[in-house]
Amino acid sequence: MPTTLIKRRREMKREPLPECHGGMGALDWTEVLSGNETRGRKLHFIHDDTLAPGVSIGIHPHETEEEYYLILSGTGVMTLDGERYDVASGDVTAIFPGGSHGLENTGDTDLRVLVIGLR
Repeated sequence: MPTTLIKRRREMKREPLPECHGGMGALDWTEVLSGNETRGRKLHFIHDDTLAPGVSIGIHPHETEEEYYLILSGTGVMTLDGERYDVASGDVTAIFPGGSHGLENTGDTDLRVLVIGLR
């Protein structure tokens, strides 16, 4: 099994992801690392997502996976287990197994987040 990895930005899959988890609009989704590339490790994926103003990720549960969101720029509202929290650049949220979450861009500029998924 390889012990290192490098992946160039030009190699990353990027596409619109419409109505993510029942949300509104389409987020600009970039798959930084996929489960195939992490080769069965605890790290399941990394995404670099941009939500334009008004775009949202619908509220949804996580049964077994964890997700961490690092807000890179912009502002929005993250719903965690039914509670709404304002989020902005530099904030981190975590969703553990059994939790639920959603995210909406409530600002007037793009909301960019780095999403890290663990198994």
